[in-house]
Amino acid sequence: MTENLTKEAFLEKVFNFEKNDAWKFEGKRPALIDFYADWCGPCKSLAPILEQLSEEYKGKIDIYKIDTEAEQELAAAFGIRSIPSMLFCPAEGEPQMANGALPKTELERVIADVLKVEKPV
Repeated sequence: MTENLTKEAFLEKVFNFEKNDAWKFEGKRPALIDFYADWCGPCKSLAPILEQLSEEYKGKIDIYKIDTEAEQELAAAFGIRSIPSMLFCPAEGEPQMANGALPKTELERVIADVLKVEKPV
């Protein structure tokens, strides 16, 4: 299951930008964070793909969703200008942003390349 994050949960599970200037990942596993809005068509088409990935990669990566309407401060902190936007947070190293509703095969490639997590068999 994907998990919706509030700002408080984000600070605890992903990155506390109020305490740290430099990126410091707080998570236990690599994470994919989907910035979305309920009214966004491409976001709606992406949602079932993210649910599938959260099942397939269960225990390997965390998949979070952030409602940009409810969490405007988080969206602003990451300069979200268009949705869907996804933030890929590896356990080590810098996060990377991707814009648009990527197909499942492309998401799996980014998970392998950026998050360094191979698709479970």
